[in-house]
Amino acid sequence: MRYKIAALVGSLRKGSFNKKAAENMIRLAPDNVEMEIVEIGQLPFYNEDLETDNPPAEWVEFRRKIKTYDGVFLFTPEYNRSISGVLKNALDVGSRPYGKSVWEGMPTAVASVSTGAIAGAVANHTLRQSLVFLNMPVMQQPEIYFGNAQELFDKNGKVIEESAGFFEQVMNAYVDWIQKIS
Repeated sequence: MRYKIAALVGSLRKGSFNKKAAENMIRLAPDNVEMEIVEIGQLPFYNEDLETDNPPAEWVEFRRKIKTYDGVFLFTPEYNRSISGVLKNALDVGSRPYGKSVWEGMPTAVASVSTGAIAGAVANHTLRQSLVFLNMPVMQQPEIYFGNAQELFDKNGKVIEESAGFFEQVMNAYVDWIQKIS
């Protein structure tokens, strides 16, 4: 079976290590996975007052697009021991209006990518709290923490050979997870 996966990157920085991790997961994904980065930086902040018969066009398009995927892979930096505002906003936009969440039951993977030694572990687990409420079943193993990210990629953004096997292991485990949940 073929799977279409959305990758959401919680860092907007041009040289984002989270984006590099997502790009490498895409490159190393099994043949039956079509994974692409869905941009979230353009989404207006969620404001329930805008949830009218004519919500922001960016929200409508984002919700429509997410519904076309079989799963979502979230890449989070750690900002102040939590997740980025842009990633939280994307989750909020997709979860509304109440009762019409695009996330309902969607098989999910979470990777935290950080230059620090604790590899964004707090952000990873903080993010999972929201995913429980949103009923997004999250793959538990392998846990995906990438610390010292500045050493994980070569000058072209490609994951170093010593770590490529773990990227492949993660993607294979995620495909197995999707099959179990679907």
